[in-house]
Amino acid sequence: MQLEAILKKYWGYDGFRPLQRDIIDSIMSGHDTLGLMPTGGGKSITFQVPGLAFESGLTIVVTPLISLMKDQIDNLRRRGITAVMLNSGMTVAETRVAWERLTNGRARFLYVSPEKLRNAFFIDELRRLPVRLIVVDEAHCISQWGYDFRPSYLRISELRKVHPSVPVLALTATATPEVAEDIMTRLAFRSGSRKFKMSFSRDNISYLVRPSENKIYDIYHILSRTEGSGIVYVRSRRKTREIAEFLNASGIVADYYHAGLSYETKTERQNAWQSGAIRVMVATNAFGMGIDKPDVRIVVHSDFPPSLEEYYQEAGRAGRDGKKSYAVLLVSKSDKGTLRRKLKLAFPERADIRRVYESACNFMNLAIGEGYERLMEFDFELFCETFHFQRQQALASFHLLSQAGYLDYIEETENNSRVMITVDREELYHIDASPAADLTLQCLLRQYPGLFSDYVQINEGRIGRATDLDQETVYNALLELNRKKILIYVPRRRTPYVFIPTSREESRYVQIGKSIYEDRFEVMSKRVEAMIDYAYCSDSCRVSRMLAYFGEEKACECGRCDVCRSRKSAPSHVTREDMIRRVWKYMQMYPSGITQTVLEHNFSPDDRLAGDALRYLVEEGFAVEDHAIFRLIEYC
Repeated sequence: MQLEAILKKYWGYDGFRPLQRDIIDSIMSGHDTLGLMPTGGGKSITFQVPGLAFESGLTIVVTPLISLMKDQIDNLRRRGITAVMLNSGMTVAETRVAWERLTNGRARFLYVSPEKLRNAFFIDELRRLPVRLIVVDEAHCISQWGYDFRPSYLRISELRKVHPSVPVLALTATATPEVAEDIMTRLAFRSGSRKFKMSFSRDNISYLVRPSENKIYDIYHILSRTEGSGIVYVRSRRKTREIAEFLNASGIVADYYHAGLSYETKTERQNAWQSGAIRVMVATNAFGMGIDKPDVRIVVHSDFPPSLEEYYQEAGRAGRDGKKSYAVLLVSKSDKGTLRRKLKLAFPERADIRRVYESACNFMNLAIGEGYERLMEFDFELFCETFHFQRQQALASFHLLSQAGYLDYIEETENNSRVMITVDREELYHIDASPAADLTLQCLLRQYPGLFSDYVQINEGRIGRATDLDQETVYNALLELNRKKILIYVPRRRTPYVFIPTSREESRYVQIGKSIYEDRFEVMSKRVEAMIDYAYCSDSCRVSRMLAYFGEEKACECGRCDVCRSRKSAPSHVTREDMIRRVWKYMQMYPSGITQTVLEHNFSPDDRLAGDALRYLVEEGFAVEDHAIFRLIEYC
């Protein structure tokens, strides 16, 4: 089948986006290929279409996030495309079923976490599979100079040894020229390899930086003056709730999202936001990966991301439909120092790192010399409480220990419940089960197709609503059916793991080398300073500044960012008296008050004159100030 026909049949598109066809042709010709495509550029099409174009065989996709795996597999299955995954959160039975599908040729795509590549058995089994393409998603993770380096990605080279003639496709949305070259080197790209780079410029997005003295009020003001779906990014879980509650109280329908919420809660809120029932999601960076919502009109950053790579990726979730959208970064005087302090906290003293390693091994009851290639459940919160570690210090130490090869902390292992029926359809007519179990089974058969051939994700709450049973009764009914061997029930669980790639060392021999510590600190410092430079320097176009960071020269200024807008605004000749009247009328629109920063922004380029008018109104008793919020007297 021709490539365009596959695209039309499974995705409904009449043609490829820019660069997609070039990358696909390169792969089909057997070339190792690097694709640099910005967020929303359609990276998955570049390997899913050729994976189906091969008459037979398997496409292996290495991706770091389990949630991303699930999303892509669900999307493929909805299109009638067979795919399986292998990751550390799966049971032995689930892994066995996945391998059966692979060896019987009943899957076209295998999604695998990079940690699985450490398993010698897994690598040996791959020799027997007809692999036609190897895909490395989020490929910047393989570079030590990338912003999200993961040592487990270095094991991808083992796949090349098993299938040396199979082409490799590496994909990333954010990579500097140095990181791009490092990716190709680490993946041992062969002679004749090709690199395709889509422009990082998003012409429909206006990148704006706004000074802010009271961010929560400014967030409300920005959202109240724009339409459509939005995301507000913060860097703490507490702030997500506080801002969402404030927005709701102010008349903007919002909810919050962070990694600490239950699977059901996260799914419900994500679905509500995707459907438009919730206009604004206030979230940490846990929200967004794998979410394909094209009509996001605005993304506001209340807190600084630690790098331009992360800012670009998060801000790029706006305007995927190509329509006019906004990315706003709120900046206070203290943000610069906060970002630099966080960088230092990410590099604890070496003695503290060794103490965390020793405590973690003790927590897992590992003796010296034990633990080689073991995967163990790890209650991180209990660990910190037991050994009196601050959460941030322990996480930073784990990250550096991972890069040094001593342990990998795998936090994202939350799995929703799964079920597979293990008896024939005829046997279901003769089962002896309680009324609740029988009702639950009938509901499963009605609402979840494919139960006889594979594990299917289920939701006990949904079953309860459909059967008028409470969730505990549904849970016990599923356990009963599991005991009677009618089905296999894997309850939802949320358990972090620690993988020990090497036997436990004495802490005094734990080495955090210069490349892991000093060199890495220097690289991260440059990223932080680039982020600060983007936010605080207003002498050149924001977009040009960002593109230069990614090694792309822009011929002219964007004309849409706040810097370009301010240059296009011609100086006015408004008198002081006129401005006082205008500020008075403007403040009447906001009975609850307004910050001086927001007011001055809306009177640019006459912001100084507007500020003088505001001070006049306060001094003459027409307005009052309360915690940096200004209100007219008649509204107080």
